[in-house]
Amino acid sequence: MYLKEKRVVITGLGIVAPNGRNKDEYWESILHGRSGVKKISLFDVSEFDTKIGGEISDFNPEDYGIDKKEAKRMARFSRFALAAAKMATADAGIYIDEELQEKIGAVLGVSVNGVEIIEREAETLRTKGVKKMNPFGVAGALPNAAASHIAVKFGIKGKVSTISTGCSSTLNAIGYAYELIKFGKNDMIICGGSESPLTPSVLGAFCAAKSMSKRNDEPEKASRPFDKNRDGYVLGEGATIFVLESFESAVKRDAEIYAEVIGYGNTSDAYSLYEMEKSGDQAAQAMAMCIKDASVKLHEIDYINAHGSSSYVSDIRETVAIKKVFGEYAVKVPVSSIKSMVGHALGVAGGLQTAATILAAKYGYIPPTINYEEEDPNCDLDYVPNEAIRKRINVAMINSFGMGGNNASLLLRMF
Repeated sequence: MYLKEKRVVITGLGIVAPNGRNKDEYWESILHGRSGVKKISLFDVSEFDTKIGGEISDFNPEDYGIDKKEAKRMARFSRFALAAAKMATADAGIYIDEELQEKIGAVLGVSVNGVEIIEREAETLRTKGVKKMNPFGVAGALPNAAASHIAVKFGIKGKVSTISTGCSSTLNAIGYAYELIKFGKNDMIICGGSESPLTPSVLGAFCAAKSMSKRNDEPEKASRPFDKNRDGYVLGEGATIFVLESFESAVKRDAEIYAEVIGYGNTSDAYSLYEMEKSGDQAAQAMAMCIKDASVKLHEIDYINAHGSSSYVSDIRETVAIKKVFGEYAVKVPVSSIKSMVGHALGVAGGLQTAATILAAKYGYIPPTINYEEEDPNCDLDYVPNEAIRKRINVAMINSFGMGGNNASLLLRMF
């Protein structure tokens, strides 16, 4: 039976980021090019080659109404997610009563999830023995812990899913939620992602892979996407949660609408788990698929919020992919990377990008790529260097590319 496709809109957002613990603080930092990258204080980094990250300092779960006892059982990424979910639902003006509990869903994107719990319990096992291990450790460390905490807190009894595709996880979570609503499976979904990869084993693994910046003396200048002298990316952490719902539902509630999700594309390089495919063909295919889904013309796209990780190969690859899709228009559309200000928060990176894009459209500015000092001849697009520019954004693209070759693109039309 043919079902009419539904329009899908975003009516709420909550943000916990290295440079802002709510949407207003976050936007002020993004607008003015303020970095949240600093020396990591969560653990001793003296033995690590990279000692910096996009760390969220002085985060207190109780400030967001999270019970102190419950917070102790939760992984850091779950605390971030629940805090952001509380802000997002309040922002959307929704109250989840018994009737809505059966109809609403939750979809979250994660990558490394509760590694700090695994590290802690492994150390307890090594030093104190199995009988001293925490009985709540397993539940806290699971990839689906954050989505489950949100489901329990809000009484969500519909579809509750966790998506893990590396750095593209949250953009894929938004894309999945978009398709569920578009094709009539749900009317409303709390979706987004959360990540907290700043742990000794994760940081150590990335250092061993020699993919990280070593600008330890200049933390705020370390992440420099598309700049000729970039020397690797910087890990970050945070959470972004959105309320997605059908246009009909939003109108019925008289809700404020930020944006409409109009296109989504997802592809795989099918190349390697360890090396990046350099041609950018499948990244370009994800963008092209997204544009086709949205039925928009290239010249209608006012802004691209780039994956822009500050990786030497990745930044060139994305530049090439954009050129393949946009052709002559590629040099005319502004492209910027907020990872220059928050670092690379892995699974939630696309969520932080989406939030920044929505707020950029709301206030009429395109965010800058800070720390852009010298042009790389292989990266020759308009990366909005160092200062935000005034521009009306009607349609914007967000790119998010994951390790293992998972590529996701999203298109938003602003209200």
